[in-house]
Amino acid sequence: MTERILFYTGRINAIHDVRGKDGVGAKMDSMDLEREKGITIQSAATFCKWKDTHINIIDTPGHVDFTIEVERALRVLDGGILVLCGVSGVQSQSLTVDRQMKRYNVPRLAFVNKLDRQGSNPWKVVNDLRRQLSLNAAAVQIPIGLENDHKGLVDLVELKTYVFEGDYGEIVKESDEIPADLQNLVSEKRNEMIEKLADVDDDIAELFLMEEDIDADTMKAAIRRQTIACKFVPVFMGSAFKNKGVQSLLDGVTDYLPEPSEKANYALDRSNNEEPVLVSSNSDAPLLALAFKLEETQYGQLTYMRIYQGTMKKGNYVHNVNDGKKVKLSRLVRMHSNDMEEITEAASGEVCAIFGIDCKSMDTFSDGNMSLAMSSMFVPEAVMSLAVKPKDSQMQANFGKALNKFTKEDPTLRLKVDDDTKETILSGMGELHLEVYIERLSREYGVECVSGKPSVNYKETITTKQSFDHLHKKQTGGQGQYARVIGYIEPLSEADRAELGKSNTFENKLVGQNIPPEYHSSCEKGAADAMEEGALVGCEVEGLRVVLQDGASHDVDSSDLAFRTAMARAVRDTMKKAKPKILEPIMSVEVDAPAEFQGAVVAALNRRSGMIQNSDLNDDGSSVKIAAEVPLGNMFGYSTELRSQTQGKGEFSMEYMKHMQVPANQQTELMKKYKEEMDAENAA
Repeated sequence: MTERILFYTGRINAIHDVRGKDGVGAKMDSMDLEREKGITIQSAATFCKWKDTHINIIDTPGHVDFTIEVERALRVLDGGILVLCGVSGVQSQSLTVDRQMKRYNVPRLAFVNKLDRQGSNPWKVVNDLRRQLSLNAAAVQIPIGLENDHKGLVDLVELKTYVFEGDYGEIVKESDEIPADLQNLVSEKRNEMIEKLADVDDDIAELFLMEEDIDADTMKAAIRRQTIACKFVPVFMGSAFKNKGVQSLLDGVTDYLPEPSEKANYALDRSNNEEPVLVSSNSDAPLLALAFKLEETQYGQLTYMRIYQGTMKKGNYVHNVNDGKKVKLSRLVRMHSNDMEEITEAASGEVCAIFGIDCKSMDTFSDGNMSLAMSSMFVPEAVMSLAVKPKDSQMQANFGKALNKFTKEDPTLRLKVDDDTKETILSGMGELHLEVYIERLSREYGVECVSGKPSVNYKETITTKQSFDHLHKKQTGGQGQYARVIGYIEPLSEADRAELGKSNTFENKLVGQNIPPEYHSSCEKGAADAMEEGALVGCEVEGLRVVLQDGASHDVDSSDLAFRTAMARAVRDTMKKAKPKILEPIMSVEVDAPAEFQGAVVAALNRRSGMIQNSDLNDDGSSVKIAAEVPLGNMFGYSTELRSQTQGKGEFSMEYMKHMQVPANQQTELMKKYKEEMDAENAA
C-alpha cells in the first residue's frame, strides 16, 4: 500500500514488493529480515505531497507480535487508514488496531484491499466493520468488477467513475457515465451512506428528512466533520497489488482526515496536578514535542519526534521535561524510510528525527518555558519468555550491549536475569517477536545465541480473603531483627483493577505508632516483593489487595529490612492459605483455511484445549474462518501442524486476550515441576 502511495506522489520511481525478489525490495521495508520473511517488522516514517497537501506517513506492521509499532504510531498521528482484506474482512489484528485507534481517538478511513482476489466481498467487510468493530461505517465508493474483473471504482459522493489503466495504474480515466449494470447498486449504496451520515450529522439529517438532493460539496464537508469527530468511517475500495484505488484513497486522505490544527491534543500540566491542557498546534507557540521511537544507528541514537506546537530549530537548545536535561539540537533530519534528508527546522504537526539526544521513548521536550508533558502510550504485557545466552562466552559484552539497545527501542521486549539460575530471560509478544530479535543479535552484532524452549508467562492469584499475623524475629548476637505485621489479603476484582489502573494494590490502614511511620514504605516494598514471586510456582502475582492494619516494633532490633522481610513472608505464607490459583495466558486465535479442511482444523484446536467461538464460511463456501480461544502453552508448533493439515493453504493469527485459571490437574503438574526445579537447584 505505502509503496504505491510513494510511487503516485513521486517519492519513488518504481514499485517493488516487500520480499525484494527483484533485488530491491519495498522502500518502507528496508530490513533484510523484513524482505526475507515478507512482512513489516518495524514502523518506518516518510513524507510525501499529494496535490497541495503535505502528508506524513508512518507505515506499521500488520503482525500482532509487533503491535507496539502500531501503538506508538497511533499515539502521535492525527489520522489513520485501517487496511482490511477484501476476502477475510475483519481479522484478529483488525480488532487490536481498532482498540488502539479508539484509545487515542484517531480519526480513520477504511480501505478494503485485495478486491482482485478470489472470493472478495467488500459488503461483507463493511458489515464486519459495523458488527464486529461497532463503527458507523459506510462505503463512499463501489468497485467496478471483482476478482479478475476488478478494473475501477464509482465514487458515491461525486457520482463519477474511475478506471485505472497502465502498467502501474498511473492512468486514471474519469467519467460521469455510470455503468448501466451498477446504477441500482450505486443508488442503494449512496442512500445507505447518506442514512449513516444523517445518524450523526444534523445538516445532512435535515436535508435527508426533507428529501432534498445533497450536492457533493455539502456531503464532503459532512463526511470530513464526522470523520474528524470519530463518528463516521468512510470506506474506500481497491487493490493495492493491482494498482487500483490508491489515488482515490489519497484524495480521501486530503478530503476527510484532519490537519494538525483540527485534531485536539492534550498535554498534562505537571504544576497543576496533571490537569489536561489543550495544545495549540501553533508553530509560533512555545515548543512541545514527543519522542515516540528510538533507533540505534551507526551515528548513534536516532530519536523520532512528533512536534505538537512550536518549532524545532537546528542549533537551539531543548529541555527534556521528564529528566530536566538540556540538550542542543546538533542534527535534524526528515526520514524517508532509512534515508535521511537534512533540515534546519521542523514546525508544529511535523514528524522529524534527531541525533545526539539520550532519552527514553515517550519523553516530552520543550524549550524550557513550560511544565507540560505529553501523556505516554499503553504497553501490553509480555506473554512469552525465552532463556538466551551467547554461544561464545567472549561475546558477552556484545550480547549485553545489543539487548540493552533492543529493550530501549521496543518497550514490549523485557529483559531480566533469573536470581537463582543467573540465566538471561527475554520476554516478548510471541514466538516470531523473540525469533526476530535472536536473528538480529546474529546479523547486527555477530552474536550467535543458544536459546531454551519458549516458556509461558504464568501468573498467580488468590480466590479468598485471608488474615495474617506474622512475627519476624531473629537474634544474631549483635543487633537482631524484629518486626510484626497484622492485616489481611483479598482478591482484587476486575472492576477495581480497571479503576486503580494496576493489577495489585497495597493499603495502609495503620492507626497509631505500633509501626513507626519510617517503616511504612518498607512494609509496602515487602508486599511488592511477595507479588513479584508467588507461592505456587514463583510467578508474578495479580489481582491481590494487601491491607496492613497493625503490628509491633522493637526500639533496637526493628529496621527497614526487618519490616520488609516480615511483610514479604507474611504475604507469601498467607497466599498459600487463600486458595491460590495459577493463571495462564489465553490467546484469541483466528484460522483461515479452505472449507474442505474445516473438520481437521477444528479437531486440532480441540486437541489443544481450544474453545471454538465461531466458524464462518465465506459467500461461495470455498473457505472458512474459525475463531477460537486457546491457551498459549498449547500453541507451540501449531503453524507447522496447520500447514501439514491444509496442504500449506491455511494461515492463522493470534493475539493475547486474558489470563485464566488453569485446570486443577495442570496446576498440580506445574507445582510439581517447579518443586523439582527448586530441589535440583538447592542440591547443586
